[in-house]
Amino acid sequence: MFFQHVYDKSLAQSSYLIGCQVKGEAIVIDAQRDMDVYLKIAAQNSLKITHIAETHIHADFLAGSRELALVTGAKLYLSDEGGADWQYQFDHVGSKHGDVIRVGNLTLEVLHTPGHTPESISFLLTDHPATSEPVMIFTGDFVFVGDVGRPDLLEKAGGVVGSQEKGAKQMYQSVQRFAELAPFIQVWPGHGAGSACGKSLGAVPSSTVGYEKIRNWAFQYENDEKGFVDYLLAGQPEPPKYFAMMKHLNKVDRPLLVEVPKHVQLSAEAFNKAYEDGIKVIDTRNKVDFAKGFLAGSINIQHNNSLATWAGWILNYQEQFILVAGADEMEEITRKLMRIGLDNIYGFVSQVDDLGIELQTADVIDLDTFKTYVGRDNVQIVDVRGLTEYNDGHIEGAEHIFVGTLQDNLDKINKDKQVVIHCQSGDRAAIAYSILKKHHVDNVKNYSGGMKEWLANGGKIV
Repeated sequence: MFFQHVYDKSLAQSSYLIGCQVKGEAIVIDAQRDMDVYLKIAAQNSLKITHIAETHIHADFLAGSRELALVTGAKLYLSDEGGADWQYQFDHVGSKHGDVIRVGNLTLEVLHTPGHTPESISFLLTDHPATSEPVMIFTGDFVFVGDVGRPDLLEKAGGVVGSQEKGAKQMYQSVQRFAELAPFIQVWPGHGAGSACGKSLGAVPSSTVGYEKIRNWAFQYENDEKGFVDYLLAGQPEPPKYFAMMKHLNKVDRPLLVEVPKHVQLSAEAFNKAYEDGIKVIDTRNKVDFAKGFLAGSINIQHNNSLATWAGWILNYQEQFILVAGADEMEEITRKLMRIGLDNIYGFVSQVDDLGIELQTADVIDLDTFKTYVGRDNVQIVDVRGLTEYNDGHIEGAEHIFVGTLQDNLDKINKDKQVVIHCQSGDRAAIAYSILKKHHVDNVKNYSGGMKEWLANGGKIV
């Protein structure tokens, strides 16, 4: 058996290529959209991708299964569980509980494991030349290392009222059935630490059924469905705004993109015309460089592993945008954005100081200066971290407006006061600062040290 774990750090997303080396056949599970990685792995190992499968209709990334199927001719094996509202709307081989997918001398048994979503399935793998016992299970967003998938996304991101409690109860039943599997079976989940698909995912890429039964909180609620449901639904992070779009695009027929696009570097003249026409500018430079000089109205989303997630919060899927980024970074940035379907890149510029446009500078303050603003009636301190982080402890008097929803809550910003924003360590505050400046909140300062620096220097929280 051939096995390759493919991990996308930008979305903390796992996919898998498993092959029968005797027969030369392979299956890919939960493919990312820039699917050339699987073609390369298969070619290097004399394998042909003949099967493609998904564990569920994904909310956090745009699956590349259909692109991969178009290029390889492989068959798509997708869930037909969950009822009429949870069916894929394009050609595929429907998979139901108990079905067996054969890939050379390997078999993958389909297990219906609802909870995260109604149609979620897992794949129980047996390597028949070696053993008649299952050796691996690919769980998607069902069981993670140390956690289980959140059931609230359909309600919070998709607007399906009443679905989160029903999903939590389904998850409880799925967990009980999972616990009956042999303890030696390896668990390969769909995500790792950093994903918004759970609240306490472990950083280790895989586990075993036996280990999860010992250390995963979800297996400690035997005969206590209510306790399980209450804990599962409490404290989940805000689901990124783009999740609803991913649910839609992963379910319906859509245009396919089989190559990573190449984007044009704009001349100063071309940029200025687009800029004057009001096209949105996303500046991917480091927050320190951005603060030293930025284009009025541009939004600072740094090029790091969180780029796609924050872009999915800030951008919509209809508007074009220009990137400020180095030419040598554009392929990687394009890959990260296309993984969530943000394809409307108009072009890019690598510098902002040679466009003939006067730059602005950010008003960044240090800890001592920040202290002078705390507790003053004419100051509004805004904490832009997540709600759970805020509830776990915040600076007295600070108001909470999550950076991801800041554009929708600008009415909560008091323009008659001095506004001071902060997050945990500065990255989210840089995004928030640029959003506020774009929307003409001029009297704003950024305490970039954030809660990390505040607590390290004896600052009190409530």
